[in-house]
Parts: sequence; structure tokens; C-alpha cells
Amino acid sequence: MSEVEEIVDAKLDELVKVYLTIRNERERIEAEWAVKDKELKGELDVLAQTFMTHCNESNAKSIRTDYGTVMRKLSERYTVSDGTAFRKFVMDNEMPELLEARIAQANFKEFIAERKADGLPPGVNVMREFTIVVRKPS
Repeated sequence: MSEVEEIVDAKLDELVKVYLTIRNERERIEAEWAVKDKELKGELDVLAQTFMTHCNESNAKSIRTDYGTVMRKLSERYTVSDGTAFRKFVMDNEMPELLEARIAQANFKEFIAERKADGLPPGVNVMREFTIVVRKPS
């Protein structure tokens, strides 16, 4: 190994060390943040329950204070309990707008792997990018 190669390897070795040090520090900070965030979310949940009780007891949709307004809001989410029945309903009623289009990544990757020679189906693009992964020594 030449002197130049040794310098490049040494610098690369040092850069990997720095990379891992930074990543470890980020993980430590993130773990601390997650603990504190969980505590704060718990406190907000207790306050929200208190506000809900107050709104329910006074039959109020909103309560105005000097510091802000508390509003009781009804949210609705719809979920599918029987996918086959719902897909049949959508097809029978010609209502594709009731669905959101998105590719199941793992299933599609397997589908493409089995049909490489066919290429991508119409209307589908693929985005590929290289990323860097750095692992600790084992």
C-alpha cells in the first residue's frame, strides 16, 4: 500500500469514526426528546380531557378565554372492515373516487421481480437513489 493510499484510508477511517459519533449523539438526543415529548403529550391529554368534560357539562361547542378558545370538534374517519365487499361496492357503483391510489411497495417490488422482462406497467414510474449506510464494527 502506498503512502497516499494509507493517508486516504486513515482519513476515511477517521471520517467513519466522526460519522458514528455524530449519529450516536443524535440517537441519544432523540431518545431524550422522545421521553420528554411523551411526558408533555400526557399532560396535554389530561388537559384535553378536562376541556372535554367542561364542554360536555356546559353543552358548549366552544369556550372563549383570555388566553385562547377551546373548541369541541367532531372528527370522522372511515375504515374498511371487509375489503372484498367494499371493492365490489365500488366496482358495482362505478365510484373509483371513493378510493385512494397508492402502490403497496413490498408487494409491487415482488410483482416486478417476478416479471422483469415485462418492464413497468403503464402509468408507473420508478425512482432509485443510492444512500449511504454506516455500521458499527462487529
